[in-house]
Parts: sequence; C-alpha cells; structure tokens
Amino acid sequence: MAILDKVRVLDLTRVVAGPWCTQTLADLGADVIKIERPDGGDDTRRVSPFVVGADGKPTLDSAFFMGSNRGKRSVTVDIGTPQGAELIRELALHCEVFIENYKVGGLKRYGLDYESIRAINPSVIYCSVTGFGQDGPYADRPAYDSVMQAMCGLMSTCGQPDGAPGAGPMRSAVPVADIFTGLYAAIAILAALIHRRDSGEGQYIDAALVDATTAVNGHLALGYLMTGQVPQRQGNNNPITAPSEVFQANDGYFTMSAGNAGQFDKLLRVLELPASLAQDPRFVTNIDRMAHRSALHDILQTRIQQATVAHWIGHLSVAGVPCAPILDMQQLFDDPQVRHRGLALTVPHASGVNVPMVRSPLRLSAAPVQHRAPPMLGQHSEEVLQELLGKSTAELAQLKSAGVI
Repeated sequence: MAILDKVRVLDLTRVVAGPWCTQTLADLGADVIKIERPDGGDDTRRVSPFVVGADGKPTLDSAFFMGSNRGKRSVTVDIGTPQGAELIRELALHCEVFIENYKVGGLKRYGLDYESIRAINPSVIYCSVTGFGQDGPYADRPAYDSVMQAMCGLMSTCGQPDGAPGAGPMRSAVPVADIFTGLYAAIAILAALIHRRDSGEGQYIDAALVDATTAVNGHLALGYLMTGQVPQRQGNNNPITAPSEVFQANDGYFTMSAGNAGQFDKLLRVLELPASLAQDPRFVTNIDRMAHRSALHDILQTRIQQATVAHWIGHLSVAGVPCAPILDMQQLFDDPQVRHRGLALTVPHASGVNVPMVRSPLRLSAAPVQHRAPPMLGQHSEEVLQELLGKSTAELAQLKSAGVI
C-alpha cells in the first residue's frame, strides 16, 4: 500500500509550483484530482513539444505539462459557473487536502476560499500557493518564477562577475523558484496530515514563492545577515572552496573540486604537478587558495588542457577527487550511472502510446512510487463525478451540455 493511499487531494493549481507539489503527493500514492478548465486546461498543455497519439495526431499533452502532473486524475470543471463551483464544493467534502494557486482572494467570489471550504469540511487542509503570500504590500501582485529568481537574490549571485566576458545577472533555465515552492508546500501538507491524524484538526497553509526562494539562498543569505557583506557573482567558481570550478580539457569541459588539503594533494599527484605547490604560501590552506584562485586556476588549466575529459575524470575519480563531466541532456541519459538508476522510463498513456518520463527521486523500500502517466484533459471527469458524487448518466449529460464539464 502506498503511504498516502488513503489521502485524496483536490488540486486547483496550474503551471509549475502547485502542480509540482501535488505531483509529489501523487508519487506517494495520494489520489490527486486535478481540476482543469474545459476550454484547454492547464496553461502548460499549450507549450510544445507534444505527445503524438496512436492516431498520429498531436495531443494536448506537452512535455511541460507532463513534467509536473504524473499520476493525477483530470476533471474538467468551469468553476466560474454556479454549477461548477458547487461541484467543487461537493468534491471538497470527499477530500482531505484542497490546494489552489489563484490570486489572493480570487476564489472567494466562487465560494471556494478557505473559510467557505472549512465551513463544509472542518478538518480540511487547505493550501494556497501564491507569489508573495496572503498579506503584505505585494500580496496582490502576480509573479512568475523569473520574477522570484530576480527579486529573491538568486540572479544576483548567478552569472559571470563584473569585468568578465558576458558579465551580468543570470537566471536558471529550470524554474527553481516554482519547484522549491512546490516541494516546501508538499512538506507542509505532509506535516499537516500528521497533525490532523494526531489531533483531528485541519489547517491553512500559506505557501509563498517569495518565502521559499529566499530560503534556498541558504548560507549566502545567512552570511549577509551575519556580516552585512553582499554576496557577489562568482561565475562557475565555488564561493567557499578553491579549486572548485570549471576546467577545459582538450575535448570539452568538466568540473572539479578539491575541498580540503588531502584532496588538493591528490589533485596535484593526478595532474603530475610538483608536490611543493601544496607548500606554496598562496596555496597552503583553502583560504589561501581562494585568495589566489586565479593564479591557481591558471596553473591547473595549463596542465588539464593537455588531455581529455575522460582521462581526467577517470584518474581523478580513482584518486578520490570529486569531479564530473559537463553533460548535455543526451549525454546525461546515456550516462551509465543514470542508466543504472533507471532515471528515464516509459509508461502507457491514454492516447494509446507509451510516453517517456523522468523517474521520481523518491525511493522508498517498503512503499515504492508507482509511476503513472499524466492525464489527458478531462480523462477522468465522468469517472470521478460518478465515483465520488454518484452523478448519473443523465446528470453528466446535462453538465456537459451546459459547458460546466
């Protein structure tokens, strides 16, 4: 039995942060009912590339959508209609968790806000995912991942330093603000489920991108709060260790990190450089090496460019010096360790074809994740409404004709 086998989640989220949260819960076995608009569904369904079904035609299932929605059931409901809003309230009676990512106060006019849902389901766990949280001067502002990466300091510490070629702030290609917020929201929901199990109480969760994205600055944020010194962009340099950066071999790039004296000695032996470098006043301690990073990099780079990436990775790994080639996506999924871990897999899709997926990183020995494809738009509308609400064929037909589902 899956860990969350008895938990049902009513999911009114879209794009990434909310769906990433509920996908995590689905991975753990929760029955996640994803509510989508009948006229196209989640916005991410319209971003190519798309799954091509067994009939040879593109579906509304894009890589973007599929990356955050595996294992869910899709029900289409127009919550802007009185009948649609009532369907959501009826479904909420059968769910332990209600999660949404509408603008602050946006669901109140439909009677789907926390107070309205709690009135009919007092033990509900209700999670709101927003950019800036439920209060404060920015609460009403819209927000995207890139906005949060900019505002919360991430872009200020990513990119080449001033004076270097291509200098300037840089965002991550992966929507890390959304993903971290989704993970934190999932953790909060799991904690609330434990609290509810022990006390019978539900509660409200205010999950904000601004909170999560600020939190993941970690030691950089705390260092500023302790010293008042603003962290600067370091490019590919590790700000707390040297050498720990990118090097260019004669056929490509790799990264390597010698974080202590022992690893630095091993590095010098692998590169066949004089052991006396470890006694050079510029390089004796990590603090010394950081202060003279550029000079050290030049010495190492001169030797490294004389052989291949594979040569250095092989010898450094055997010596116990952390290192890795810089791989593109094709090389990543061809890598023997990634293949061994089975990180790419295929599952049957409702369009009649098998589709690729990335394996969940959650690996539990007693309750392993069961990977299921993301749903097609409205795939489970009739199933869920009959199963949970007992809707008849005639009632479903009326809802369809009215455009409610």
